[in-house]
Amino acid sequence: MFSRRTLLGGAAAGATALSLAACGSSGGSAADSGEEITSLKIMAPLLSDTAPDPAGKLQKAVEELVGMPLEITWVPNSSYSDRVTVTMASDNIPHVMVHTGKSAEFAQTAQAGGYWDLTDVLGDYPNLTPENEEVAHGASINGKTYGIFRLRDAMRAAVILRKDWLEKLGLEEPTTTDDLQEIAKAFTEGDPNGDGSATTGLIIPAWSGYGNNGPYDLWETWHGTANVWKEEGGKLSPAFLAPEFLDANRSMRAMVEAGHVNADFATMDAATWNDPFFTGKGGIIADVSSRGGQLMGLFKDEDPEGYGDKVTMVGNLTNPDGTLWALPTPGYSGYLTIPRSSVPSEKQLATVLTALDKLSSEEGQRLLNNGLEGVNYTVEDGQSVAIDSEEANVVSSDVSAFAQIGSQSNGYLGYPSQPAGEPEAALDEKRLAFHESDLTKAVFNPGAAYMSETYLQSGAILDQIVVDARLKYLAGQLDEAGLTAELERWTSSGGQQVIDEMNELFQKGGQ
Repeated sequence: MFSRRTLLGGAAAGATALSLAACGSSGGSAADSGEEITSLKIMAPLLSDTAPDPAGKLQKAVEELVGMPLEITWVPNSSYSDRVTVTMASDNIPHVMVHTGKSAEFAQTAQAGGYWDLTDVLGDYPNLTPENEEVAHGASINGKTYGIFRLRDAMRAAVILRKDWLEKLGLEEPTTTDDLQEIAKAFTEGDPNGDGSATTGLIIPAWSGYGNNGPYDLWETWHGTANVWKEEGGKLSPAFLAPEFLDANRSMRAMVEAGHVNADFATMDAATWNDPFFTGKGGIIADVSSRGGQLMGLFKDEDPEGYGDKVTMVGNLTNPDGTLWALPTPGYSGYLTIPRSSVPSEKQLATVLTALDKLSSEEGQRLLNNGLEGVNYTVEDGQSVAIDSEEANVVSSDVSAFAQIGSQSNGYLGYPSQPAGEPEAALDEKRLAFHESDLTKAVFNPGAAYMSETYLQSGAILDQIVVDARLKYLAGQLDEAGLTAELERWTSSGGQQVIDEMNELFQKGGQ
């Protein structure tokens, strides 16, 4: 909650990893003797079914760029976090380890000396120097940089709507939260399908987290709630203890009670989130903008001619008084870290960082994110266009894996993909425009960098109090007094210690 969704529930495993990492293990002959690193060992998650062939064209091109062979251990993403713990306790630790988030385990191991502190080092490597200082600070651990963050879009929020329903009911796209409430009502009560079938407005799946850019977080931010932590008078306090949090959820509860939100919002499987929108049972989704492209793709498969009339998107919505508070993402997804036990000397560290610097150069980013020009893609108007061939498909599959070892912390330098058609191009142009505009009003989390020891130990339990209280209130199982009492229970159950520790770190700037 107070750093990232991936922080939840990691403290218990972190204590074990902490003691093991502090002991240190050899990590291979280079670590034993301090000899030169001539083959770079990397461990990374695999999100696809097939790992790249070490003798494949893409890996050979990457090796040529960095100037040494790569020994990459690809681990299925579903078991990756467990494998990290086991690997850090082993005698075969890689030179570079991908961490997929700021987990309690990672934070504790880093602060115990398990990973190199790169705070004063990255400035010597131009392609590893962060482009966005706000994101870099949030990615730090109490102000210290223990890994090269993997850049992601800092603004991704969108409201996705059935374009054909808006047109049928004579409605304009929303700009305010009041507009969205009116549209949700019209989509529920106005027979947008024209056949009398039951419909609902806003579609929300079961959402177990807090502060992880979910639909409730979006709604709260639009109503002026701070992003996880509120900074006021030089002090931090939990955003959910501020009046704006209750105000926002009061209006969301009114939508639920009026039937303008799907009745199964507390239990709906998030994996089926697209289904009601696509099948004409619901018309609004508040999520990341990439979902709009997914939905357009579903309609295109069904109707290759008329799919462009089904989906539209807008960005963050203004408060009824016209104020825009836009909810950003953390702007990164985990890190490339360098374990000290496998890279014990500063000379070896320089070798690893030089290789990573090359991977984040323009040439490196295009290899990792696009592939091989002329083999699996061509370039038209500054955009990549996929080549359809058996060889191209192999390289493109490898790209999906190699993208995980890129950082892009210096800014994305790869080619964007060319949209598949005119409707996609129009939607993409609109998306880029509102994301750029919204980013100027982004409400970043002022406590993102700081990690309370109490939260590391008890965060999962504390988080669940907030998640359960909000959901029960929205479902009508708690009144406002009950919601307030539950949030006060958070404070008395260890939350006050979290607040005190966070403010101590905040005052010291994490040092």
